[in-house]
Amino acid sequence: MTNILSPLAAVRTHSFVSALLHSHRFPPFSSETRLLKQHKPISCRPFWLNNRQSFSVFSKMDSVGASSPKEFPLGLDASLEEEYSSQSSLLQDFTSIPTIDKAWTFTSDGGSQGMFLMSQPNLLANKKRRYILPCHISKESTNAVSFQWAAFPIEMSNVSMMIPSPSGSKLLVVRNPENDSPTKFEIWGPSLVEKGFYVPASAHGSVYSDGWFEGISWNSDETLIAYVAEEPAPSKPTFTTFGYKKDNSTDKECGSWKGQGDWEEEWGETYAGKRQPALFIIDVNSGLVRPVEGIGKSLSVGQVVWAPSCEGLEQYLVFVGWPSDNRKLGIKYCYNRPCALYAVKAPFSKVEVHQSGTNAANDVSPIKLTQSISSAFFPRFSPDGKLLIFFSARSSVDSWAHSATDSLHKIDWSFSGKPTPDATIVDVVPIVMCPEDGCFPGLYCFSVLSRPWLSDGYTMILSSIWGSTQVIISVNVISGNISRISPGDSSFSWNMLALDGENIIAVCSSPIDVPAIKYGSLACKVSAETSWSWLDVSSPISRCSEKVTSLLSSRQFSNMRIPVRDISENLTKGACKPYEAIFVSSKIQSRNVCDPLIVVLHGGPHSVSLSSFSKSLAFLSSLGYSLLIVNYRGSLGFGEEAVQSLPGKIGSQDVNDVLAAIDHVIEKGLANPSKISVLGGSHGGFLTTHLIGQAPDKFAAAVARNPVCNLALMVGTSDIPDWCYAETFGEEGKTNFTEATSSEHLDAFYRKSPILHVSKVRTPTLFLLGAKDLRVPMSTGLQYARALKEKGGVEVKVIMFPEDTHALDRPQSDYESFLNIGVWFKKYCK
Repeated sequence: MTNILSPLAAVRTHSFVSALLHSHRFPPFSSETRLLKQHKPISCRPFWLNNRQSFSVFSKMDSVGASSPKEFPLGLDASLEEEYSSQSSLLQDFTSIPTIDKAWTFTSDGGSQGMFLMSQPNLLANKKRRYILPCHISKESTNAVSFQWAAFPIEMSNVSMMIPSPSGSKLLVVRNPENDSPTKFEIWGPSLVEKGFYVPASAHGSVYSDGWFEGISWNSDETLIAYVAEEPAPSKPTFTTFGYKKDNSTDKECGSWKGQGDWEEEWGETYAGKRQPALFIIDVNSGLVRPVEGIGKSLSVGQVVWAPSCEGLEQYLVFVGWPSDNRKLGIKYCYNRPCALYAVKAPFSKVEVHQSGTNAANDVSPIKLTQSISSAFFPRFSPDGKLLIFFSARSSVDSWAHSATDSLHKIDWSFSGKPTPDATIVDVVPIVMCPEDGCFPGLYCFSVLSRPWLSDGYTMILSSIWGSTQVIISVNVISGNISRISPGDSSFSWNMLALDGENIIAVCSSPIDVPAIKYGSLACKVSAETSWSWLDVSSPISRCSEKVTSLLSSRQFSNMRIPVRDISENLTKGACKPYEAIFVSSKIQSRNVCDPLIVVLHGGPHSVSLSSFSKSLAFLSSLGYSLLIVNYRGSLGFGEEAVQSLPGKIGSQDVNDVLAAIDHVIEKGLANPSKISVLGGSHGGFLTTHLIGQAPDKFAAAVARNPVCNLALMVGTSDIPDWCYAETFGEEGKTNFTEATSSEHLDAFYRKSPILHVSKVRTPTLFLLGAKDLRVPMSTGLQYARALKEKGGVEVKVIMFPEDTHALDRPQSDYESFLNIGVWFKKYCK
């Protein structure tokens, strides 16, 4: 989650940066290769031609004068290798564009200081390079703001998290270990590291920095930090050449080995090898670490915050708890896991010390604060400490859709003494079922600032999805009034990074515009009407190569509304409303000839493709393709009735929506029906493989990334078998669910699956699979690809990434994926 700082002296940001400079090196901005002086010339060749098979270069033989035939990497010939070389250079330019991850601001006498956390793929290391870019912010007038950027960024090597203290006078830096080494906590002051503590693996494992369980919170006097980390590794049996060894120890001994012990459930995709998230507190002065007691093994914890402190009263922590009495179903991207807010006494408190001999000290069980609602997360206290605000995904939990429309709620915290489980939960923003055209479609928030408040103390600033765009909104938590404060006439997507007093620092982008920083100010406020002005901010972050700039300037995009075809009487009003598609094309058509079209389909299915910048899609567009990015019904951002219209109808309603969107652009003369290809991942891959089977003459080429091809196979191997039931059976999925799938259910899964139509496929198809995918195990895509090969008459190519999970987002894997996608489409569509 993004964080925001409260007032800080002007010198502090520069001091933090100055101190960091002494322990971190500067990164190059774009080049992944450094040229060093050598006695002999170096022949540098791209890594993507090395990581599959050795490559022999033509060379003259000194003694014979003959030449050996040239060998090509597996899957390439001379023409394809030339295309690889050409496209890879352009893809490198797009890949090197940095991403803005977070921002913080520090107020000062002469304006504000800012720190921007950036990331950039390091292809050679196959990791993300993260760095800080500081700046000084001067608001010269209502219509002018100046950002003075540092000359160079500072690389943050091996840093997992950075969390400023409430006053901004301290900075917590967490460095997680890559093995069983200790976790390092560093407390930075204005110009130096004030303290450093090593927490051994016997205390806890890595600190969670995943964006979901993740939670780090300073207390108000900045002496204690609460955080979520992996619980200590359990003791395992020890064996020697004489058998089992009694008196087990955690030390490694010569002549012995550790057994496995009992297997423990994990939270699925991306959490393989991660132990249970547990709650800890570290004393900033002594480095002493204590677990928070009373939380049972059946509760996974996250998103911890300190409750407001009162003199003479016990200090409480508020956290989110996910119960897991039986199986832990996959939680990544799945908001349908029941969760609640809990309050628990914090160790180290003065009251705890005074009561150490009483029974009150033994009352450490957490108090469940949200008894009457099935989901509660992202807890935030109002600035005056009188309200506890939280989000809820109760619609997801109750319907089993993995993601749906959120709601916002509050609990009165203006009491003295112990929190109670019977507090009244008040709706602030209810679930929007069917929005009127152009009106607020409901809350869809995936992150919230740690301090999202304006100075009035009751206005929250949030980023939320609104149709095919992301917007910035304000929410009055007293009245429930909602205002869209990013420009209403903008088709770009806006994401809030930080608050700078009463001002907003945001990032704005589109499919053809790289991310740019914007500065929003409250221009006027008359009764209920508020007006915000937005200023452009010049920054090095927005810069890219001349080639990329030129190519993007030749493109255009629009958000299209696609009418629903074949409306039936049993559809809800929200399911009958038009859905949207983002269309990217060339500004100039030569002789009325349309560019080849790539249909792009998001996964989920309850997700959304936004009108924001995507490096990979911008790369494909720059190769000369039009893009049709379809947000079929069931996507987020259009109200709850639209979301809930899809479960039970996958493979038909979503397929028909995509075909209708394609016909829409063909009828408008924007696409050549003979040059259409399709690209999708996960559920988008489900649609891709359905489309080439149900409409076998429509597509010239297809690419499927970790596709769902056979639900009957997936249900027994995925970390989310409940997803198969919910999307196949709709409302009946929840009652039908069982781990022991019946033959009737297996038959229903098969009939919903793309493999049902595999015999009709004639489209050349590229499969990109992650061998460590727990969400859609590679077996389902591999089975479909083998079935196509067995059928014959269709060119099939499979690329397997042995270390990748569902997202295929490791830098080298992402790079090789889209390079192969570009070459594949060029082969069949240009």
